[in-house]
Amino acid sequence: MAALLQIFIFLPLLGFLVSLTLPERDEARISRTAFVTVGAHLAGFGLFLLYWAISGFPTLELKEVDLFRAGDYEFFIDFLFDRITATYVFVGAFLTFMVLLYSRHYMHREAGYKRFFSTVLFFYAGYNMVVFSGNMETMFTGWEVLGITSFLLIAFYRDRYLPVKNAVKVFSIYRIGDIGLLLAMWMMHHLFDENVTFHMLENHAFVLEHLQSHAFVGALIALMILVAAAAKSAQLPFSSWLPRAMEGPTPSSAIFYGSLSVHIGIFLLLRSAPFWRDQLFVCLVIGLLGFATSVVASVIARSQSAIKSQIAYASIAQIGLIFIEIAAGFDTLALVHFAGNAFLRTYQLLVSPSVVTYLIREQFYNFVPRVHKVGGMLPKKLVYSLYMLSVREFNLDAFMYRYLWNPMKRLGNRLDFLTFWRVIGIFVPLYLLGLYFVYNRETLPGTITAVLPLVFSLVAAVLVLKSFTERKRARMTWLLAVMTHFWIALAISFNENFDFSESYLYLSGVAIAGVVGFLCLRRLKLLEGDIDLDRFHGHSWRHPKIAFVFLLCCLCATGFPISPTFVGEDLMFAHIQEGQVGLAFLTSFSFIIVGLSIIRIYARVFLGPHAQSVYEMAYKSS
Repeated sequence: MAALLQIFIFLPLLGFLVSLTLPERDEARISRTAFVTVGAHLAGFGLFLLYWAISGFPTLELKEVDLFRAGDYEFFIDFLFDRITATYVFVGAFLTFMVLLYSRHYMHREAGYKRFFSTVLFFYAGYNMVVFSGNMETMFTGWEVLGITSFLLIAFYRDRYLPVKNAVKVFSIYRIGDIGLLLAMWMMHHLFDENVTFHMLENHAFVLEHLQSHAFVGALIALMILVAAAAKSAQLPFSSWLPRAMEGPTPSSAIFYGSLSVHIGIFLLLRSAPFWRDQLFVCLVIGLLGFATSVVASVIARSQSAIKSQIAYASIAQIGLIFIEIAAGFDTLALVHFAGNAFLRTYQLLVSPSVVTYLIREQFYNFVPRVHKVGGMLPKKLVYSLYMLSVREFNLDAFMYRYLWNPMKRLGNRLDFLTFWRVIGIFVPLYLLGLYFVYNRETLPGTITAVLPLVFSLVAAVLVLKSFTERKRARMTWLLAVMTHFWIALAISFNENFDFSESYLYLSGVAIAGVVGFLCLRRLKLLEGDIDLDRFHGHSWRHPKIAFVFLLCCLCATGFPISPTFVGEDLMFAHIQEGQVGLAFLTSFSFIIVGLSIIRIYARVFLGPHAQSVYEMAYKSS
């Protein structure tokens, strides 16, 4: 029975690959391919559920393939099926099929009709990879697919300023969640001394045996999982990204941010619950976070003028309540709540354009002022203060900028003295010198060798900060991002004695993508002249092939699961010891910011209004 799981995991991916081969203007074949793929998935899964129920609802596990094995390290793909997976797959398949039926006519004659359906199928493949995942590595594979498809669908109207700007903003929050997941994976490897599966975590004695002497590490792992879940499910302080994500088409808003993608954080908590449920402190933190988010989001939702923003914050409030249910141990109630919230928000988002039209017409003929009941029970000053805070969304965006992005930008701006040739002249010789000592480390004193990993990882962090804040030269930003990976590999190479083939595996995808990406930017510079990062240029309109090739280079250079760099990143973390928290943090920070910097290059150069556009555009969102 477990072997049948492969069908439901790879069928959406097959449909996505088929959709890429279809003609751009053949709407009937494009939509039919999507219907058949998701419809067959839904029908087949319904039959499988019946067979599973007759068999007594067993928990199924399938170890698919070992992607890499070196010594005690093993990177393998593992799948798990139980009642949590069954709920998520059924809800996902049914709602995706309904949304695709709706999209067939809603997206009719849109310029990106094929792009929309292909991206939704790719998202659905990533979603199934996540919900069928049996370990953290498999989940992270689908997690990355959800992140990039979210970016592409928010920026679907890529000739407009706001969708592209908000897509980058949402992607940046997703990368924060990635830090939490990466650090949790790293600490779990060292806690259990192996690549554990979710099924192994259900062994209560096995988990307690390791947590008894490492209670603090267990709490840190749980908190990192919570950071990842909160970022993905728009809980405080990350809640402001969800309304920004509504810049995409209404069907993608419904399937992504109303029903499926926004509930992946809940799935992560449910999957990891056997690990942290006996830690009272963690349960309290999760419950309090859910309660605070629910209260704040409910207040904000009451004052929003845009209907999509109202729905977004209402959904955030319900997800906060689900966090409380999971923290209290009511997993079945949380699953029922997830399904109900997903169906309701999908319906609300799909009918929202019709509701707006109806209300606009009604206010001219049957307008009745709203009766305020709560205001009479509270002091006016408190009511007005709450209203102003809710209109400004409790300044959540300003909070993130003040305490996260602006400090990083200030640090990066202090590196403005680094020009293109100074970067080449300083860091390339230093790297070659470090590479020499990697192969001849016996010539260095042991005390120096011990601190070099931290020093080199700090250099990588400096380079990626400069790349993240560079506002002028696109090619230099790209070069800094690629060099960051090489410095990370150098730092880890000094940290442990291991086979250099692992570093080569990690750098192979980066090196090829780096060269091809640099050539793309050089070619575009010759054709267009101006590709500085101080504005959006929208060059995908005139150079779609270059834009597509550069996007592939971006995915490879960020460690997306189409490149050996994806496995290489996990390998690098495997060689960071348990006590090296500083090295682990700097490495994960560099991984995440380099991905954000690279996607920012793509967005600034290829997306947004074309540089020669004469049309007015909106610069602020409702």
